[in-house]
Amino acid sequence: MRNAPTILHLDMDAFFAQAEQASKPSLRGKAVVVGGLGPRGVVATASYEARVFGVHSAMPMAQARRLAPNAAYLTPRFTFYRAISDQVMALLRALSPLVEPLSLDEAFVDLEAGGAAWDSDSARLTGVRLRTDIRAVTGLTGSVGLAASKMLAKIASEQAKPNGLVLIEPGTERALLGPLSVRTLPGVGPATGDHLRRAGITTIDEIVEAGEDELVRLLGKAHGHGLYAMALARDERPVVAERETKSVSVEDTYDVDIHDRLRVGLEVQRLADRCVRRLRGAGLSGRTIVLKVRRYDFSTLTRSETLRGPTDDPAVVREAAARLLDSVDTTGGVRLLGVGVSGLADYTQEDLFAQAAGEQTLASEEEAPAVPEETRPAASAPAEHSWRPGHDVRHTSLGHGWVQGSGLGRVTVRFETPDSEPGRVRTFRVDDPDLEPADPLPLVPVRPSGEGGAARADGGAGPEQTGVGSGAVGG
Repeated sequence: MRNAPTILHLDMDAFFAQAEQASKPSLRGKAVVVGGLGPRGVVATASYEARVFGVHSAMPMAQARRLAPNAAYLTPRFTFYRAISDQVMALLRALSPLVEPLSLDEAFVDLEAGGAAWDSDSARLTGVRLRTDIRAVTGLTGSVGLAASKMLAKIASEQAKPNGLVLIEPGTERALLGPLSVRTLPGVGPATGDHLRRAGITTIDEIVEAGEDELVRLLGKAHGHGLYAMALARDERPVVAERETKSVSVEDTYDVDIHDRLRVGLEVQRLADRCVRRLRGAGLSGRTIVLKVRRYDFSTLTRSETLRGPTDDPAVVREAAARLLDSVDTTGGVRLLGVGVSGLADYTQEDLFAQAAGEQTLASEEEAPAVPEETRPAASAPAEHSWRPGHDVRHTSLGHGWVQGSGLGRVTVRFETPDSEPGRVRTFRVDDPDLEPADPLPLVPVRPSGEGGAARADGGAGPEQTGVGSGAVGG
């Protein structure tokens, strides 16, 4: 492990929810929950105001509504979040060539590799400047952890939440880790944590006291050795700039079980097209097509077929997925379907005849509607389901707004922008010709070139700490 805290972990604070609050002035300081809004939806992100009520990520949306009935419940805008993530990742790559993204809102950075830091003082200064730049460029806040290893940097960023910075000085790691829960360590989930608890081990100090042999006896050789090393603050994992993509997949969970076999087939075709769009977007192709089916009784089946060569052809993937579906019994209903491609490569085995047919049906947008092309309504008469809570709209005379809700042939819109005061609310027919979907507005107005750097004097407000923070929840 290094002798300076030059590994940085950035985690944006309640990223999806914070982005929604920043773009919607009427939601600032209020409970916001982002996720699937159907009966089987789950929470993707909850704002800190919603977490006060016990709402957290991966919670069933129905349970979240019981805990926080007055929160704003919004469907995700992933294109919007990706655009913000790209801005954040660009700031990280300006610090170092070694940036390891873990998700849209989280990444490791090796500051030493980019010459951005070499000791505690320079690391802290870089972390402060980064948080300031993120606030200036995106209008959002992120929490920063700095340490001599990836494991400790991530623990530090958790301690820094929300909107803070924690630096763990080399030599203090064991004292910091000792009283923390075993669940703090990477790879210790609910099952492993419960297994250790039954053995009388609940803290990291107690892992060390139990000894390596006891850990191996309880958890097996590989997991036991690894967990004991982490308890001693040993983590030699490097920051890896390029992480190999092993598969590309998409899946949908349905609010009501699908019983009609024809409908199941149409959904599989639609998912195959979405999967190919992602595959092409990443500049990849693949040889193995995978179908995932979760049935009414929660049993999950996967089927796969390996082709002669890699492909990114929609017709080829659709045909393979359909063949795989033929081998699955969907009697009783289907609650989840997924299509994936693995065995990835950066070249394609061309099938010109299939590709010519496939190009005619492959839509340009990544997220296709959940209905077949032939059943979609005309653009001049949008269906109710197209007005998703939280998504952007524009009215010809009232301007930019967002959908608060829809139903019974009506859609309710609040008209406001990121830099306006909280706006007024109006209700329209869902087929109102003056109302149409719109692209998200930037959270921070784009300044003309030559008006200075990204940093803003007031952009870095927030707590700054050394050592262990106050144990805030992550996200």
